[in-house]
Amino acid sequence: MSAPKRLLIVHHTQSGNTGRLAAAVLEGAQRVAETETRLLRAFDAGTADLLACNGLLLGTPENFGYMSGALKDFFDRTYYPCEGKLVGLPYAVFVSAGNDGTGAVREIGRIATGYGWKTVAEPLIVRREITPADLERARELGEAMAAGLAMGVF
Repeated sequence: MSAPKRLLIVHHTQSGNTGRLAAAVLEGAQRVAETETRLLRAFDAGTADLLACNGLLLGTPENFGYMSGALKDFFDRTYYPCEGKLVGLPYAVFVSAGNDGTGAVREIGRIATGYGWKTVAEPLIVRREITPADLERARELGEAMAAGLAMGVF
């Protein structure tokens, strides 16, 4: 029997909104027993965590049309140590946005391209107040990612 796949969820939250989405993403991922899922705050996640995962979900608030400084810090700390080691890593993004969220998604995508990662789901962008439907979409994202890893789809 092969080792379980590992899903890493890295997020930052300031107001708590992205944290609520991250908790829902985790809840959905944990529905898939065959995948080990870890949720870490961006400042607490590092190179070893990234190198140990088989899939990645990134969560951020939209700050001035960009990702949070904490998520950018995670990228800054892990890029060179991980360079060339995670090509093809499946990832997806969730954003809590006061505006439209597309700037954060675009810039994360540019950085992910530098790592050689491949996006495997449409970004989940939640604008303004988080609704129960938004939380369900976040759970579905987590579950789909964990299931995809477990089945070897990604």
